[in-house]
Amino acid sequence: MSTIWPAMIGLGLLTFLTRFSFIALLERWQAPVIVQRALRFVPIAVLTAIIIPELVQRNGLLDIHPDNPRLLAGLVAALVAWKTKNVLMTIVVGMAVFWLLQLLFHLAP
Repeated sequence: MSTIWPAMIGLGLLTFLTRFSFIALLERWQAPVIVQRALRFVPIAVLTAIIIPELVQRNGLLDIHPDNPRLLAGLVAALVAWKTKNVLMTIVVGMAVFWLLQLLFHLAP
């Protein structure tokens, strides 16, 4: 018998138990108000950490020039998100602007 199956089952159980432990423990524990307020900003911080480098870097170098289609499309998408609060519209407009700018500037992504 291959050693992969016991390893997969063991790691699956370990993953399940670590995640379940937080559910079981947090069910009985009420976080302080300051922790609850701080946790509201975690999704924004994580998304910002993922998105900003993609907008301002090209080929691993800082690129904040007006000929950067990712940065311009990201700024337009941020404006659409702020004005409409509509995720789908933000994605559609941001991608449309990005593709249009790529065509206009003849730039590779």
